[in-house]
Amino acid sequence: MTSSDFWRKLDRLVAANKLVVDRPKGSPHPRYPALFYPLDYGYLDGTRSADGEGIDVWVGSLPDRTVTGVICTVDLRAKEAEIKLLLGCTAIESAQALDTHNRGSQAGLLVQRCTTGGTATASIGS
Repeated sequence: MTSSDFWRKLDRLVAANKLVVDRPKGSPHPRYPALFYPLDYGYLDGTRSADGEGIDVWVGSLPDRTVTGVICTVDLRAKEAEIKLLLGCTAIESAQALDTHNRGSQAGLLVQRCTTGGTATASIGS
């Protein structure tokens, strides 16, 4: 399997499941009202992540809703690790989403999708 296969399969997962945005851009977090969502945030209905809920998704401003990256997170308080998909996010939006996960007991690592000559690869940044 190549990194191109990974990104294509994520795109297929997104295409096959309904995107539900339950926390619009600018809305406060339900448990932490001082935290506001910098982008639309939701989940893929019919999927399951490590926390037993749908796979989390950040939605950016690009018109093409392909997966532009993945944020790998760890939360020491919740004792869990999971991924957050980035759909149609610019580099600035990806950094804003990542910043949201690098607070308190959480830490995140951004894996960005890079397309060079028609081949999708990955770039890792923190």
